[in-house]
Amino acid sequence: MGAIFGAGGYWAFFSFGLLAWLGYIVMGVSGVLLFSFLQRAWFSRGDGGRGFVEIDEGQISYFAPDSGGVIAVRELCELAYDGRPNPPVWTLSQAGLPDLVIPVNAKGAAELFDAFAALPGLSADRLLGAQRGATDHARVIWRKDALLRIDTPRPRLHS
Repeated sequence: MGAIFGAGGYWAFFSFGLLAWLGYIVMGVSGVLLFSFLQRAWFSRGDGGRGFVEIDEGQISYFAPDSGGVIAVRELCELAYDGRPNPPVWTLSQAGLPDLVIPVNAKGAAELFDAFAALPGLSADRLLGAQRGATDHARVIWRKDALLRIDTPRPRLHS
């Protein structure tokens, strides 16, 4: 992607006419794609953790030897990030079902970025910021029909 951006820059700055305009377009498109790639790279924590994640037609499935489950993205009520355990985990909540807890390094967990980024009102910056924040509590980063600050502590449901 960097080479394409460089070629576009060369055309934009050392050519004239239509080729120069094409260079600016190539630089813009490759810049956006590079930024998108970097966001996914920052979100991904690598594979090799317990279990694996699959996303198919708006449904998130997580399977591990001792836990797992399935949750529909459109039925998701709350998304929380907890940096305290090793590895950190995403907690997905749906009304009437037990929470689905997914380690950030589960195989295929990087695919969650697109599913989470599609939630209404949840920006990619907010999603990435959750992983960079403090690790002293679980933080709710998205709740259906509510605007939350990224540092909102997740209430303890069980004592």
